Amino acid sequence: MRSAEQLSEPVPGRGASGFPSMSSLAEKDRPIVQLLLNAGTCPRCILRFCCVGSQTLYRHPDKDLMKDLQDFLKKNQGEEGTVCLEVVDPPCKRIRLEDTEEGPEDLNHNGALPRIPSENAGNAAVESCAGKVCNVCLGILQEFCEADFVKRVCQKVNSADYQFTSFVFSVSLPPQLSVRERAAWLGVKQEMRNLGLSLEKDDIVQLKEAYKWIIHPQLAEELGVPADGKSLFEVSVVFAHPETDEECRFLATTCPDCFKPAKNKQSVFTRMAVIKALEKIKEEDFLKHFPCPPSSPKNPCDALEIQCNNGAVFVAGRYNKYSRNLPQTPWIIDGERKLESSVEELISEHLMAEFKADSFNFSSSGREDVDVRTLGNGRPFAIELVNPRRIHFTAEEMKRLQQAINNSSDKIQVRDLQLVTREAIGRMKEGEEEKTKTYSALIWTDKAIQREDIALLDDIKELKLDQKTPLRVLHRRPLAVRCRIIHTMSSEYIDEHHFRLHLKTQAGTYIKEFVHGDFGRTKPNIGSLLNRTADILELDVESVDVDWPPTLDN
Repeated sequence: MRSAEQLSEPVPGRGASGFPSMSSLAEKDRPIVQLLLNAGTCPRCILRFCCVGSQTLYRHPDKDLMKDLQDFLKKNQGEEGTVCLEVVDPPCKRIRLEDTEEGPEDLNHNGALPRIPSENAGNAAVESCAGKVCNVCLGILQEFCEADFVKRVCQKVNSADYQFTSFVFSVSLPPQLSVRERAAWLGVKQEMRNLGLSLEKDDIVQLKEAYKWIIHPQLAEELGVPADGKSLFEVSVVFAHPETDEECRFLATTCPDCFKPAKNKQSVFTRMAVIKALEKIKEEDFLKHFPCPPSSPKNPCDALEIQCNNGAVFVAGRYNKYSRNLPQTPWIIDGERKLESSVEELISEHLMAEFKADSFNFSSSGREDVDVRTLGNGRPFAIELVNPRRIHFTAEEMKRLQQAINNSSDKIQVRDLQLVTREAIGRMKEGEEEKTKTYSALIWTDKAIQREDIALLDDIKELKLDQKTPLRVLHRRPLAVRCRIIHTMSSEYIDEHHFRLHLKTQAGTYIKEFVHGDFGRTKPNIGSLLNRTADILELDVESVDVDWPPTLDN
C-alpha cells in the first residue's frame, strides 16, 4: 500500500489528478482526433469514435482530456506506438485494418470536412472548439457530467423521499442525437477509408454507455448507495434540444414507412422510429441532406425532467365482505357513482397512505355481486402499489396495517395481509377453471314444497350446466354458452316456500341464474329440476378454494 506522501505524488502515467493519461490512442487514431476536434466534437465523443473502452478515462475532467488530445496531436506524426499508459480497464475496441479499395474523393460537395494537415492542426482545432457545445452529443458528455448537475439530480431524488438501497440510472436522449451520431460516423468513416482503414459503427462506444460510465460513480457517491442494473428504484433524466428538433424531418421524406402516428406519442419522430429510418436510408441519400460531420449548435441540451420511480410493490391477502350493499370495485355508471364505497377502496386507501404510492391496481380470485356476502376464509386478493415511496415493512408493521383496515369498517375484514412478488400473484389466477367455490343460497318457490320435494337435489352429483351469458352481465361480457359443473348440492328445508341450498361448484358458475333459469338461458336450473318457479333471495360465498396467499398467524 502506498504511503500518504506517495499518494500525493502523481502515479507514473497519470496526471496530477490521479486519472490515467490518454489511453490507447495510436497513430491511426490521429485523423479521427484531428477531424472531430476541427468539427467541434468534445473530447469524450472523440474517445468514443476512437473506440476507447476505458471507463476510467471518460471520468477524467474534460479540460484535462482536451489537453491530452492536444499533446497527442503534437507528437511527431512519424512516431509509431501509442501514448497508452497504465489502465486497469478491459482492452478497448480498436479500429480494424482492412484491405479496401480506394475511397471516393473528398466529401466537400456533400458537406463533409476535408482531411486536415497534421502540422499545427492540433492547436487550431483545440482553440476552435474550446467552450463550444459538442456537435455530436449536444453537451450531454460535457456540462451534464459535471458535479453541479449530479448534485441537482441528487437533490431531486432526496426531496422525493423514496426508500431505496440501490438505483438504476436511465437517460432519454433526443432523437436527433442518433442523426448526428450517424453523420459523425460517416464523416470519420470517409476519412479512414482514404487512409485504407475502416471504422465499424458497432465499434463506437455508445453515448448512453459512456455517459453512465461517468455519471454512475458520482451518483453512487452522492446518494450513498450503489448503482445496480437490477434495482427497482430508477432515476431518469429526459433530455431535449429544441434548437435541432427539425433535423430528423428529412428522414420522413426518405423513409416515410418508419414514421406512423401513434395515439400516445406527441411526435412521430421517436428515437426508435429515427433509428429504424437510419438503418434503412442509403449513405448517399443521407449525405445529400445532412453535413458530415455535423455542425456545432449554439446551445447545449436541456434537462427537461429529472424523475424518480420505484418499482411496484405487491400486497396480498384475503377479504371478507359482510355487507349486501357494497360492490367489490367502484360502481360507476355513465360517470355517476351509485354507491359511496367499495371493497377495493376500503382496503387500498390505507395501503396507499402507508406505502405513499401514486396509484394502485386491484385484482382478486373472482368477484361477488354487490348484494352477495363473502364469508369463511375470505376471497384472495392482490393490490399492485405503483411507484411507492416506502417499500420496507416488517411483519409486525403489516399486522398493524391489517388491523387498521379492519378497525376502519364493519363492512369488510382482511386477513393474511403480506408482501408478495409479482410472480406469486400468478398463483392466484392459476387454474381459474379448475378451482371450486362453495355457496349458500336462500331460495323461494312459487308452489308449496315439502322436505321430500327438495330431497332429490341432495343426490345430484357433477351436474353439467349450459349457461348462456346472463342478461344482467351481457353489457360487459361477450355472448357465449359456457359449460359449468355443480359438483354437489345439499338442501335445508325452512318452510313451504323457502329452503337453503349449499352448493359446491366449478369456478365461474352463475349461481343466481342456476336458481331462476334466466328465462331459460341456464339449463338445467333449480326451477326445472323441481318443476316450479324458483328465485334466489340471498347468496353467500362460503369458500374460495385457492391455496393462496399463505396463511399467516394472525
